[in-house]
Amino acid sequence: MDIQTIILAAGKGSRMKSELPKVLHCLAGKPLVQHVIDSCQSLGATHCHLVVGHGSELVREKIDGGKLSITYAEQTEQLGTGHAVKMALPALSDNAPTLILYGDVPLIHADTLAQLVKLYEENPQGIALMTCDFNDPTGYGRIVRDENNQVTGIVEQKDANDQQKLITEINTGILCCNSDQLKKWIGQLNNDNAQQEYYLTDIIEMAAKDGQRIDTAQPVNLYEIEGINTLRQLSELERTWQRELANQLMEAGVTLLDPNRFDIRGKLTCGTAVTIDINFIAEGNVTIEKGAKIGANVILKNCTVGANSEIKPNSIVEDSMIGTNCSAGPFARLRPLTEMQNNSHVGNFVEIKKSTLGEGTKAGHLSYIGDSEIGQNVNVGAGTITCNYDGANKFKTIIEDDAFIGSDTQLIAPVTVGKGATIGAGTTVSNDVQPGALCISRVKQKQIEDWARPTKNK
Repeated sequence: MDIQTIILAAGKGSRMKSELPKVLHCLAGKPLVQHVIDSCQSLGATHCHLVVGHGSELVREKIDGGKLSITYAEQTEQLGTGHAVKMALPALSDNAPTLILYGDVPLIHADTLAQLVKLYEENPQGIALMTCDFNDPTGYGRIVRDENNQVTGIVEQKDANDQQKLITEINTGILCCNSDQLKKWIGQLNNDNAQQEYYLTDIIEMAAKDGQRIDTAQPVNLYEIEGINTLRQLSELERTWQRELANQLMEAGVTLLDPNRFDIRGKLTCGTAVTIDINFIAEGNVTIEKGAKIGANVILKNCTVGANSEIKPNSIVEDSMIGTNCSAGPFARLRPLTEMQNNSHVGNFVEIKKSTLGEGTKAGHLSYIGDSEIGQNVNVGAGTITCNYDGANKFKTIIEDDAFIGSDTQLIAPVTVGKGATIGAGTTVSNDVQPGALCISRVKQKQIEDWARPTKNK
């Protein structure tokens, strides 16, 4: 079944106190409206009609439709949800199931939407409506039912009488109905209400008067229907969602030393027996394989950490590949296009960029390795620098297998250090070093007897 969706994303969100359109504020590292689009794609929807208004150009620029076909409708005046839906009607396919969703209600699950679509399939001329029971329904539209428990309408908080305000079943705004029926009902809306707006909710009463049944479903999780109007609400939903993600990982066998200090801003895939310490952040697509350990205050972005490897505290790994049985850190920084092959080691205050470390190679501490290809079983001493940039261009350093690089060495690229070569401590290497050779560029040590240090003038 071809499913089309309308996502309402035109609001400015003045209560957010921000120039950024409300739907572009991020939750778990992704714009609110992008969460909704991704759920539609997971559901299998074919078309998405996005109603935009404030900051529409920025919204178009920032979102990713993936496989969905996205069309845009402009709502230049904020005249209510019914008016917003009306803006999208010309683009709707005829006689097709249509889901109405909200760009500031980010965490609705594809499985929950599938439940709603199934209700629609059982009653394709009526409405499948998502409702929820709240202990304190203040501020929400109430679901009105007749003596047979059939839904007959929705009354908004400002229009509700005292008896209706006691109703605890509330409207989430999410619904599915036939596009032809939707067009008919939207065309009959008026703004004769307390806010002088065109309420989408009024179509529920219209459908009931037409003799059409309104079926209801409820979400599995309350957070799925929570909307965002303030930065405080955004932060609260962020923590709720992060705890949900943490629970899923722990149920799959991942040890989180404190699930309240843990953030995923993308997708994290973990093998079994993985341990993650506090204040961990995963951005983009991150894979941590079986038995790996992640220390405190670590940031991983678009990278893979191999089985039984360890990223020690206060390290950053970005767009890199780390093999099995490796270690990095503490205070290591692996920049994009870094590859640590199996059993390699990077220690504290080592920065690597666009380089490969061969199997068994070690760079223990206080080094910069950039634009380099390092072979197997190489030792890189403390304070080593690959001088890869001449102020205009980048050049490559090649260090072959079994070489030994002494401490405080500068390798001025382009340069090659041959297999098994040794670079003495304090050497500046500006020419290729032959395999097996010893390279030293120190001046001869001098000693001056009876040396007196300079003193300050009185």
